[in-house]
Amino acid sequence: VQLHQSGGGPVSAGGALRLSCAASGHSLSTYCMGWFRQAAPGQEREGVATRAPDGDIAYADAVKGRFSLSQDNMKNTLYLEMDNLKPEDTGVYYCAAAHGLYDCWSSNLANLARSWGQGTQVTVSS
Repeated sequence: VQLHQSGGGPVSAGGALRLSCAASGHSLSTYCMGWFRQAAPGQEREGVATRAPDGDIAYADAVKGRFSLSQDNMKNTLYLEMDNLKPEDTGVYYCAAAHGLYDCWSSNLANLARSWGQGTQVTVSS
């Protein structure tokens, strides 16, 4: 599956953004999908949220209550709604996909994803 991201950009602290990850080639309904972020070049990618093929969604503690992951299977698109953004949310955000991965947590997805989006910058100013 090929993934194309959109959204992101600059925002003030407390603001909101929505990221999109549109898939082509295969239906996302049978994929483990997730969002990662990288605060700076050379730093490790951090898992933000994942969605298993059975619909289970998990969030990193740092974003719980502020971020919301959703998936529109008709549009074959994954979304990340980000509210109450903080400067520490700044980074390049990536979506990722792994087919049929039901143990869909970030570490597994990071290791097993065969498809990644191109990345999109989110910059939160204080």
